[in-house]
Amino acid sequence: MQAVRLGMLTPSSNTVLEPATYGLLAGVPQVSAHFQRLRVLSITLEGGSTGQFDVAPMVAAAEMLADAKVHAICWNGTSGSWLGLEADRAVCDAITAATGIPATTATLALHDALTALGARRIGLVTPYLGSVQAAILANLRAVGFETVGERHLEDPGNYSFADHDDALVTRLVREVAAEGCDAIAIHCTNFRGLKAAAAVTEVPVLDSVAVALWGALRAAGADASRVAGLGPLAGLA
Repeated sequence: MQAVRLGMLTPSSNTVLEPATYGLLAGVPQVSAHFQRLRVLSITLEGGSTGQFDVAPMVAAAEMLADAKVHAICWNGTSGSWLGLEADRAVCDAITAATGIPATTATLALHDALTALGARRIGLVTPYLGSVQAAILANLRAVGFETVGERHLEDPGNYSFADHDDALVTRLVREVAAEGCDAIAIHCTNFRGLKAAAAVTEVPVLDSVAVALWGALRAAGADASRVAGLGPLAGLA
């Protein structure tokens, strides 16, 4: 594999994403991840929270990553899951128009992964407020998925999402797995989901940090099979 540089747009209050991504890439020296932060402080549907995800600051941050000649840019936030896929597609289109670099997001990559797995009955685990969770579930159903189990923690975050430990996330995932589904999405890049994804093996569990990395590799035209920590994603084209 030739050297691949991945540009990662990162919520400013996220403390999980960077070390988790570096951990996934520890055995793959040909791939490097480069992070640029933009201001994200809370996750709600009210007030000015959704303005944190406007296109202009995303593009400005992406232009900084472009200076490092990255091969793809990924928005490593999950805002498109509740704002809608078109919001993420607009961000990607604007980034590529400004930089000439292919772009994706954690949420677009999740939908691609679920489709590649042939999963239709989806479980969802997040730390979010109930209103945010409901919007995510509605958007999944709008594109043809059936939502069969969910757990959320009523946390407005964003910084506090990282305070929930691995054991709690694993317990929530096990509870959803018991309800019967084709795949489970742990969809928050500041949530400690990688250990849960590895521990629960009776159903594919897609942690958003791993999903975003997989999506970025695909956008860069790189082979994701070398990244063992991607679990069920590693073998997906």
